[in-house]
Amino acid sequence: MIVFAFAVFGALLGAYQARKRGGQRLDLAQYGAAYGMAFAILGLFVTVFLSRGL
Repeated sequence: MIVFAFAVFGALLGAYQARKRGGQRLDLAQYGAAYGMAFAILGLFVTVFLSRGL
């Protein structure tokens, strides 16, 4: 669940960044996808960290 939350947050953040820079629809999608994947990987590490109890 953490991974999904991070991915959604990343996608929204990426779309916001693209819109702030004056991007078109495809720019919004590309930034959203890239940020979403990056944040999903970060969320995966957080999940593993929390499940190991470190």
